[in-house]
Amino acid sequence: MNTYRSLRESDKEAFDALKGEMKREENGLELIASENTVSPAVLDALGSVFTNKYSEGYPGHRYYGGQEFTDIIETLAINRAKVLFGAEHANVQPLSGASANLAAYAALLAPGDTVLGMDLSHGGHLTHGHPVTLPAKVFRFVRYKTEPDGTIDYDKLEALAMTEKPKLMLAGFSSYTRQLDYERFTSIAKRVGAISMMDMAHIAGMIAGQALPSPVPHFDIVTATTHKTLRGPRGGLILCKEPFAKAVDKAVFPGVQGGPHMHMVLAKAVAFGEALRPEFREYARQVLVNAKAMEAEFTALGYEIVFGTTENHMLLIDTVKSRGVTGKDAQAWLDLAGISLNKNVLPDDPRGPMDPSGIRIGVPAVTTRGMKEPEMTRIARWIDRALLSGGKKRILSVIRKEVKALCKSFPIYR
Repeated sequence: MNTYRSLRESDKEAFDALKGEMKREENGLELIASENTVSPAVLDALGSVFTNKYSEGYPGHRYYGGQEFTDIIETLAINRAKVLFGAEHANVQPLSGASANLAAYAALLAPGDTVLGMDLSHGGHLTHGHPVTLPAKVFRFVRYKTEPDGTIDYDKLEALAMTEKPKLMLAGFSSYTRQLDYERFTSIAKRVGAISMMDMAHIAGMIAGQALPSPVPHFDIVTATTHKTLRGPRGGLILCKEPFAKAVDKAVFPGVQGGPHMHMVLAKAVAFGEALRPEFREYARQVLVNAKAMEAEFTALGYEIVFGTTENHMLLIDTVKSRGVTGKDAQAWLDLAGISLNKNVLPDDPRGPMDPSGIRIGVPAVTTRGMKEPEMTRIARWIDRALLSGGKKRILSVIRKEVKALCKSFPIYR
């Protein structure tokens, strides 16, 4: 593991913060559904000399000179992404999932066009049309919701699409825990003459690992992040059918971005290569097994599982109904216990987003560490003890020591 000697010698303040974060990650449980732990090889790529290079444009068509090796790594990342997801075209330059979505909108839409996307409180994402975001100021977003049993009523969705006649129908989520019906969704889009788009940011790793069905054959355009379950660097990815390729590339550069971050592109190529290996499939499968094991324990403890169940890597739990604890308090108490997760709004939550009624739990990072079903049961019980503690620091401190002991048996970087 890198000792960061140069940083330690040149900037003690920065090094101390880095050392603190390394210790926090090593001694705690990361249950934020959008976070994971990358390999040493990905870390090497992110700290490489490619961070020095400006590479506006695309392989073979750059603005600056000296692009021999940038073209090699970007082509490598593109080809690996296409193989990994069975895509006709891939753009690996987006700096994040949000910028990937923004570029997709820019490629497909004109100002004022209508987009049908999932409501944030029902599992959607900020970039799917929340009023505070830039896309919502440019395009007209209409939001659909889930049913009380946690499913999507596709007949109701079709009726809404027939009424609104969207230019773009957007699937995907940030806290929804059920599997989508890709064929039904895209058939509705075709019926109303809409372009179909899927944001698979949260489940890209399970799709790459063939643990979940792929939306790529069904949708015109698919966006993703390259971190989260895909276990790569923080960044974005756009996959699309060939007819949309030129518009997508032009929308990314020069549309919404300047030069790509080539150290990130290199790290994406490395992560895609890792995801093509058989052991990644085992990891993806175990993520789903671990999520179900944790769900089973929370159910046995009497918790209300929002959307009824999980069919992916995360759980959404109503802590107010289950234990009389707000999501804000739950997050704060669990931080003191060495367990990181996030407060989360629930469908039509009467509470505000900064102090909502629930929490979101994800298992990708602990699965990467090698933890399996027995550990998921222990973690669920620790969370329950913390929520029943009333925030008492003595109890949370005891849990923290137990968490640390478990983490020593599952080191992040051996």
